[in-house]
Amino acid sequence: MAGAAFVFRNRNLSLFLAARFCSAMATMMFSVAVGWQVYALTRSPFALGMVGLAQFLPAFLLSLPGGLAADRLDRRRLLLATFALVILVGAALLALALHPSPSAYAIFAVVAFVGVARAFMAPANGSLLPFLVGTEDFPRAVAWNSTVFQAAIIAGPALGGILYAAGPALVYGTATGLLVLGFILIASLRGRWKVPSAATGWHGLLEGVRFVFAKKAILGAISLDLFAVLFGGATALLPIFARDLLHTGPWGLGLLRSSPAVGAALVALWLAHHPIRGGAGRRMFACVAIFGLATIVFALSRSFWLSIAALVALGGADMVSVIVRGTLVQVSTPDAMRGRVSAVNSMFIGASNELGEFESGLTAAWFGTVPATVLGGVGTLVVVALWWRYFPTLRHADRLEEAVE
Repeated sequence: MAGAAFVFRNRNLSLFLAARFCSAMATMMFSVAVGWQVYALTRSPFALGMVGLAQFLPAFLLSLPGGLAADRLDRRRLLLATFALVILVGAALLALALHPSPSAYAIFAVVAFVGVARAFMAPANGSLLPFLVGTEDFPRAVAWNSTVFQAAIIAGPALGGILYAAGPALVYGTATGLLVLGFILIASLRGRWKVPSAATGWHGLLEGVRFVFAKKAILGAISLDLFAVLFGGATALLPIFARDLLHTGPWGLGLLRSSPAVGAALVALWLAHHPIRGGAGRRMFACVAIFGLATIVFALSRSFWLSIAALVALGGADMVSVIVRGTLVQVSTPDAMRGRVSAVNSMFIGASNELGEFESGLTAAWFGTVPATVLGGVGTLVVVALWWRYFPTLRHADRLEEAVE
């Protein structure tokens, strides 16, 4: 099957992707509103980093239990529970926005529950997708999943930035409504989503970690993304770039936040119709290097539109890495372990995103916003060179449909 018909002919996949769109869009609207609100309250790069750290710590600590839960419980019900938790987060953020003098510390405490939800949502999402399509269609399903996700990341920040002109309460209220819709869509899925036989206790909890470390190509792909985004991610600093360096408002911040997703969505859409047929590992290395170079260009730019272009290139390059990593992990993982392996993958992704935001905020407080971002891009290029040498199995990975060692 080709094109959009691939999605529409599969009822469960359509519902899953629609719910994925709603949750991702809501999360990105939260991100724009929280970032702008916290920076307006504190004018502190470190405070922006704390937003990332507040989400990272619970997600990191609970990821392995979340993976085990995905392998032992009904994955649809687990997703419903996480949607319910994020809906409560949205309601709490809305209440804080309506308060006459909101506290940044209260916002940190509320967004920490986004990290709790992500620890369980990510492995449930990752382990559910392979059950919606056949093995031969899985790379295409990953690309469509990424396309939908990136479309939400384009629309979410842009809409959040526009709505913020009327105040953060409207952003939080709209995002919470999208999460309610996502909850209804997941509740409409039909099928059996539980895979029995997952081990219990510490053995079962750590089985996914052992599996990843035994598969060198998978370990290389996940850790390459971790360190590249950890060093190169400037997402937490976008409110500073928007307000102080590019001299724009919340709408400009929304466009900046959307720009990586524009590039990512275009690449994901292309790969949904033209899957990678060979040289997957080499393509991944090349695109992570482009990610680092684009980060440096963005850091040095003082033109709003050049900054947009750099972020579009950055997002497009990152999407190739996302699809290669996601497909290699799922194709090489047994059904009974998908939740726990997805949890390990989400731990690395969470570390690269939220911990990367904290690292960016901390280094910006030490060295300044622009030097910290330039150093991050250079660090990404160094990581690419080291991983090229020390992970030859990833470098030689060819077809995504083939399991790797």
